[in-house]
Amino acid sequence: MSHVSVFAWSLLLLLCVFLLSLVISAGMLVAQWILPTFGFLTLLEAQNGSMYNSSIDRLWYPPTSNPINDLNTVIDGTGVYGFIFNGSYAPVSNDYYGGYDYCNMPHVNKVQYLKPSDNYTLEYVEVIHRHHKRTPYAANTFPQESYSWDCDDEGLFYYGKPLNPTGNGSASTYWSVYTSSSNPFPPQGFNGTCQFPQITKGGLDDSWQHGKDLYEVYHDLLSFLPDEPGNQISYRVTNNVITSQVAGMVINAMYNPPTDFPLSIQPASIDSLEPAYTCPSATALYNTYAVGSTNPNWTAHLTASQPLYATLDSISGVSPTNPGFHQSWDHYFDNLSSRLCNTKPLPCNISNPTFCITPSLATSVFRLGLYEYDYIYRSSPHSLSYSTASYGVFIAELTQNIRSRLVGGPIKYTHNVAHDGSIALLLSILQIDKMVWPGLGAELMEMEKMKRRS
Repeated sequence: MSHVSVFAWSLLLLLCVFLLSLVISAGMLVAQWILPTFGFLTLLEAQNGSMYNSSIDRLWYPPTSNPINDLNTVIDGTGVYGFIFNGSYAPVSNDYYGGYDYCNMPHVNKVQYLKPSDNYTLEYVEVIHRHHKRTPYAANTFPQESYSWDCDDEGLFYYGKPLNPTGNGSASTYWSVYTSSSNPFPPQGFNGTCQFPQITKGGLDDSWQHGKDLYEVYHDLLSFLPDEPGNQISYRVTNNVITSQVAGMVINAMYNPPTDFPLSIQPASIDSLEPAYTCPSATALYNTYAVGSTNPNWTAHLTASQPLYATLDSISGVSPTNPGFHQSWDHYFDNLSSRLCNTKPLPCNISNPTFCITPSLATSVFRLGLYEYDYIYRSSPHSLSYSTASYGVFIAELTQNIRSRLVGGPIKYTHNVAHDGSIALLLSILQIDKMVWPGLGAELMEMEKMKRRS
């Protein structure tokens, strides 16, 4: 599949979404920082309220200059632009709700939802959001951690049982992590009873609340969702088990189904939601400008942040030659933000417990992580081509979902639980003006197809 064909095909498919009178509501993600600007589409709104396309512009347009993509501000600044990076919760009625809260991003709720005119009926809704709070990935932990991390307040259930037809029953089993005194090998990173990653107890609770809020809007407020899910509702996850952990809580809050409930999932090698399918052209393009490349536009921030790397490495014990930690700021970002989101302390040196990563050092890491996401998915002129090649299949599936509903298909609500990279690719395709790292639970959009009443 050529890169050019995927690029053009993806944009044309995205155009179809808009031509089907799709109403995209991205405002619930971050009212100020996540505001879509459809730079590659020229849309005209007719007097009857429907949208028509006048031309297709496939060009990349640079975002507005702002503190997130200004390297001098990133390196020499303080704080994180007023963003929240801890486990606190902004009440829905709080004036800040709708702002950037990395640990628990805002989502649709009945208090702030703007109900459409009674002249329209809601026909189809598709939701995509990032999973909620989790432990860090094992690869992102330090060689030795200064404290343990336990997850005894939850269970991760893994079992199979016969279906269609049913057969012998299965015990409801969950994993109980332990270490053996006879096993001489220490686990990488944290000791304790967690998997790395897994959705934490706080993340499970956030997931349940997310489902409850969605149900209160689309069932209670809009009378759109049915009382029972049946064949009108579809939930989809990726092959990463943390999305299934979230989906179970969301579904329970929305429907509390009395029987087993299916989650749609594609084969691991071609999963379009994560995404996991192979696109050599996209990979080749990424390697010319982003993580691991020698492109000076990428390496500039790594060079400028070498003093910060040296300080953090001396505290964490991470080797300066570790490529995972030093080709980008992803690993340090995930390690530190996961702690703070789950109310864990910032770490200290194993040998010197007074030599610690301070809040100031952590905020420097967060500024750099935000800068990288902006560059990879928005500020680089290659970002639009890369994203459309990488996520074009999901756009095609989204378009087909809407087309199917238009011709009488049964599914009226599709719910996707995805990852930060999934959300970032969609924001990139939409040419968002101010790009950020999609936070936990970030709900990119409710895509609502409405029809004017006759």
